Amino acid sequence: MKTMTPTYLQPHLGFGLGLRSEHYTDLLENEHHLDWLEIISENYMVAGGKPLYYLDKIRERYPLVMHGVSLSIGSTDPLNQEYLKDLKTLAERVKPKWISDHLCWTGIEGINLHDLMPLPYTEEALKHLVKRIGEVQEFLGQRILLENVSSYLTYQHSTISEWEFLREVSQQADCLILLDINNIHVSAHNHGFDPLTYLEAMPADRIQQIHLAGHLNKGDYSIDTHDHEIIDSVWELYAESVRRFGHISTMIERDDDIPPLATLLNELQKAREISASVLTPQKTFAHSI
Repeated sequence: MKTMTPTYLQPHLGFGLGLRSEHYTDLLENEHHLDWLEIISENYMVAGGKPLYYLDKIRERYPLVMHGVSLSIGSTDPLNQEYLKDLKTLAERVKPKWISDHLCWTGIEGINLHDLMPLPYTEEALKHLVKRIGEVQEFLGQRILLENVSSYLTYQHSTISEWEFLREVSQQADCLILLDINNIHVSAHNHGFDPLTYLEAMPADRIQQIHLAGHLNKGDYSIDTHDHEIIDSVWELYAESVRRFGHISTMIERDDDIPPLATLLNELQKAREISASVLTPQKTFAHSI
């Protein structure tokens, strides 16, 4: 068995953004208070073209991580070997700090639904996932990160809570966690659970990265849209995650209605300030008697 890169020993990267084509030029022409970037793997799993041209330039200036949306780790289809080969080829080019995808399934019988579908949380599904994650990590030669997805339905035959399931997957498969704070908030709203219960169940030594994003509140339910600013209750949940887990590499996702880079950097500054305020020890003063 190959020796895996000890991804969990990666240093704290700081505060980053998702790389989007709208910002290519700005990133290359100007200096920004930005520590790292996350790329959508599938956008660059091609033989050539402008996306790869810009990616090569940008990776000279910023550390990168790779984030996929098509691994479909939870599907009952065989693992897509061509996809894995292309993913590994991209990783060899990019030299990412780590590679992540989602704890979900995205298709069946060779059909890609282009959505992140939730899993039934059962012992059978857990065993299935652990085996497949092991195969992927063996192929890539490193641990991967898996992200909790937002969900809008549950399975009646689930026997384990989502947070217990994610914890067990990470421990039994020896993989890492990309903890999406916004997804916890959205799913908590949709299913009526306490988001703090989710945080309490997370193994701190498995969390490598945090996602923050905006969503759409429709009253009775919320939709994970990534096209709004981050709301106060998500910021509060992020602050609580920092209290519990300490320095975790944090980034903001924005996938629609994408504003100028400066706007996202201002929002990212809030994450910096929250993290600093939570982690800075409070000064104590001696009182004269």
